[in-house]
Parts: sequence; structure tokens; C-alpha cells
Amino acid sequence: MRYWLMKTEPGTFGLEHLAAAPRSTTAWDGVRNFQARNMLRDEVRRGDQAFLYHSSCALPGIVAVMQIVKQGYPDPTAFDRKHHHYDRDSDPGNPRWFMVDVQLKRRLARTIALEELRAHAGKELKGMALLRPGNRLSITPVEAAHWKFILSLE
Repeated sequence: MRYWLMKTEPGTFGLEHLAAAPRSTTAWDGVRNFQARNMLRDEVRRGDQAFLYHSSCALPGIVAVMQIVKQGYPDPTAFDRKHHHYDRDSDPGNPRWFMVDVQLKRRLARTIALEELRAHAGKELKGMALLRPGNRLSITPVEAAHWKFILSLE
């Protein structure tokens, strides 16, 4: 099993949206970055766990734990001309964009804020992708030791 951090803007799709989905499960669609797409397509597997991270909000941070319940498959929103994730250059015969299905496992007792994570960047969370300068990826791997430490902060 591997661990991931998946960023989302809570105003667009956040913890409350996921919790309200049938069986607290939904497709993680709309990824339009090739590096993140490669992770979804080639590395994220059923059974992996992921932190749900709220970004671009008043208190950015980790809010929940999710499980991957379906590994990478072509993102149909790329082919839907009426969808805001439509990509006119995407070919159903050779899909460009992929997604996974996630399920809410549990809400964290509190938000583990980005500032708190940064406070541990020099030691316990050294090398964590989220904390690297300039990192803007919506999906990043999380080392097992980092995962365990972050959960200990709860």
C-alpha cells in the first residue's frame, strides 16, 4: 500500500461534498497536469490511502483520510463537450487524462494546518513533496513515516 496527498478547493469539491456522496465515494476527476496524471494512471492503486487536503481557503490543511477504491481509468469528463473539464485534444482511443475513485474513511479530529506541517519540515517531515518550494501538484506521494507522523499530530 502507498500513501498520497490529494489537494482540492473546498468551495469546488471538499470534505462535505465527499461525505454527502453516495457511500461517501466519488470519482477524483478533472486532473489536468501530466505529472499528476501519470501518478493516477501508473502508481495509485486500489487500497492505497490518501489525505484529503483543502487548499486555496482560509485554513489550508489536511482534513480527512480517504481510500482509493478504484485505480486509474480514463476520465470521461475530458470527452464531454459540455463539461468544464473538456479537453478537445483528448482522444477516447488514446486517453490523455485519468482519474481514480476515492472513498472517505474518516474525518480528522481537527484540520492539520499547512503552517503546522511546515513547522516540522526540517525534521519529521523533511522532504515531503507538499512542503517543497514551488510545489503545486494536486496529487503527491507521502512516505509511510510522514503518514504516521501526520496522523500522530491529530
